Amino acid sequence: MRVLVVQNFDNEGLGQIGAALVEAGADIDLRRPHQGDPLPDDAAGHDAMVVLGGAQNALDDENCPYFPGLLDLTRDFADKDRSVLGICLGSQLLARAFGGENQIGGATEFGWHKVSLTPAAKTDPVLASLPKKFPIFEWHDDTFVLPDNAVRLAGSAIAENQAFRIGRAVYGFQFHFEADRPMVRDWSTSFASLIAERHPDWNDRLDGEIARNGPDADAAGLAIARAWVATI
Repeated sequence: MRVLVVQNFDNEGLGQIGAALVEAGADIDLRRPHQGDPLPDDAAGHDAMVVLGGAQNALDDENCPYFPGLLDLTRDFADKDRSVLGICLGSQLLARAFGGENQIGGATEFGWHKVSLTPAAKTDPVLASLPKKFPIFEWHDDTFVLPDNAVRLAGSAIAENQAFRIGRAVYGFQFHFEADRPMVRDWSTSFASLIAERHPDWNDRLDGEIARNGPDADAAGLAIARAWVATI
C-alpha cells in the first residue's frame, strides 16, 4: 500500500492518520509542494492520497501555483477509484476540484466543537460506527458549497458542510480529526503567536478544553482514520 501525502504547510502532520497508516503497513510518500517538491503526474504510482491542511485558502493559486495541478491529480485518483482524503484546506480543495463553490471567510471555528452526523452517515463505510454527535478539533475560517455529486455526511452550527464523500472513497473533512491531544499541544506551541492574535485566552483554556473534549475527540479521530485506511 503506497500512499501519497501532500503537506501544504509546515507543522501540518498526519497525526492519527499516520498512526492508522503505520498499523496497516503503508509506505508513505510525503511531498511538500509548498517547499518546491514536485507532485506526481498521475495516480499510477500510488494506491491512495491524503491532502492535509494549511493557512492558505483554496483559491490561492497565486501563492500556491501547484494548486491547479493538485486538483487535476485529485480527479485522476478519483477516476481510477483510488481512495482520497482531504482535511481542512484539503477538503476545500476537494470541493473545488469537483465543482463546489469555495467561501473565503465567514465560517470561523477554533478549538474543539461538536459536529453532527447526517442520516447518510449511518450507512457510510467510514462514519457508520461514530456517535451521532462528537467533539473534534477545528481550525478554519473558510467553508464551501458541496459539489453536486457529493454526499453530505456531517455539519456543525458554524459550517454546514463538515464532511462529505464523492463516489466510493473520496472523502473531505473540514474538521481536524487527525489532531489528537499531543498534536494540539504542539500546534499551541508552534503557532502560539498566530493563535494569540485571534484567541488570546487559548493558553488559559487549553488544559480544561483537553480534559473535557480530548478523550472523546481522539477516539472519534482514530476511528475515522482507521476506517478510511480500510477503504484503500
